[in-house]
Amino acid sequence: MISAARLPADRGTPSLAARALDVLACEWVKFWSVRSTPWTLLAALVTPVVLSDLVAFITAQSPSPAPGGPPPDPMFSSFLGLEYAVLAVCVLGVLQFSSEYSTGLIRTTFVAVPRRRAVLAAKAAVTGSVLLLAGEGVSFTSFFIVQGVLHTRHLGVSFAHPGALGAVLANGTLLLACSLFALAVGAIARHTAGGIAATIALITVPSILGLLPAPWGSRIGRFTLIDAAQQVSYLHPRPDLLSPAWSLLVLSAWPATALAVAAVRITRSQT
Repeated sequence: MISAARLPADRGTPSLAARALDVLACEWVKFWSVRSTPWTLLAALVTPVVLSDLVAFITAQSPSPAPGGPPPDPMFSSFLGLEYAVLAVCVLGVLQFSSEYSTGLIRTTFVAVPRRRAVLAAKAAVTGSVLLLAGEGVSFTSFFIVQGVLHTRHLGVSFAHPGALGAVLANGTLLLACSLFALAVGAIARHTAGGIAATIALITVPSILGLLPAPWGSRIGRFTLIDAAQQVSYLHPRPDLLSPAWSLLVLSAWPATALAVAAVRITRSQT
């Protein structure tokens, strides 16, 4: 019989930091284990760059704006390209939760990590960091290529232009906000098709309502995710919407509110 003196010493409970790193590492592996992740991420990277360059080329080839009319914002092409990556980002965000619910793996996840809000926080940290880097990479790439094309018609701006750096950095946050919002909706809906449909509807329908005649269009548009992202990304913000500082708050409120609702949903649910 083995004596008590030879038993392994109790190493104690792992520290909070060690447990947090373990959860993050687990979610990092699961993020890349979803088969569609590389393809949706590739679409989110390539599509905005190609479309931004195409719009910039068309703008450069089109006639000059009418005298007295406002010239197009130098960031218009870059932002428009990122808008078309929102669909891929929404799919990627929703799948982070819905894929586990569809396979039943979520039960194993919650058994391994009983604090469900820690799982939500880890998924948000992993997804958000990847999409933030992707968004900033796309934003900087699009800016330099687009401005190079627009310079042929003297419509572009240099990187040293006042406010250009801030506009490019803010432009890259659109994918971050959409990915976190989609992740939260995926946790709430727990269904891939339903989560994707709900995410796209919640993002696009308010923006469509923002096209209503004045003054209703601007009153609605100033609180939409897309228009708020536009305000913080443009060098010449629209005067009928909120200021860039308030628009940044609106942009942050969308994913923050959705994540708060998702935290309540997953903690009160039985599965």
